[in-house]
Amino acid sequence: MLQSDSGGAEESQLVFFDLETTGLGQSCEIVQLAAVSGGHSLNLYVIPRCRMQRGAAKVTGFRVRRQRLYLHRQLVLTNSLREVLVSFIAFLQMLGRPIVIGHNIRRFDCPLLARALDELDLRAEFESAVSGCVDTLPLAREMLKDRGLQSFRQTNLVRELLGVNYKAHDALEDVRALQALYSVLQPTPQLICRHWFTLDTMKSKPAVTAAKSKVPPGQQPLWENSRETVKVTESKEDKDTR
Repeated sequence: MLQSDSGGAEESQLVFFDLETTGLGQSCEIVQLAAVSGGHSLNLYVIPRCRMQRGAAKVTGFRVRRQRLYLHRQLVLTNSLREVLVSFIAFLQMLGRPIVIGHNIRRFDCPLLARALDELDLRAEFESAVSGCVDTLPLAREMLKDRGLQSFRQTNLVRELLGVNYKAHDALEDVRALQALYSVLQPTPQLICRHWFTLDTMKSKPAVTAAKSKVPPGQQPLWENSRETVKVTESKEDKDTR
């Protein structure tokens, strides 16, 4: 599940992360967890304990039949939720306390992740393995506010800035696309600082000015030097910001 290509140290400083779930509510469950950092990738599946919502199943292609998980009618290998989270934490530890980046993760993915970590008593391990999180949805809204975009969905941003479509609603394809998008956005350390949060602070109101936030210790060089590039596969599907 863990893949690695040759890459510089800079590529291991940021981790792009996404979940696919049984629905959109805060009581839904994780079905897929994917992360990429440069040439490293992690892609794991879980059989959820609750039923897939019809809308989610239609969009993602996931189905559960007789305690087996299928993706577009193909059987996929699964792990327990604990195994998935432990593997994710190990992935983060391997990369040296990176920043976790995702699209709309402050309101959706991170609360679900925090709930799962708390349930399995893994939150402290996760928090010690990361330097914090950044949500690219509000980040992009601030950076691109003068471009007149109709939507800040990830698929729309990738199409507008990179000129391609990709296979959305697959967590691995989503994080690969986000990594490419981020390399084009190239936010400044000050912008990243304004949108930086932790699992403990994600429910508080994000800072809106540089004066209200401080760069986390030791992170400014990381933000200034980290630039990732990755190919984006083309498709015609779209991804909601959730």
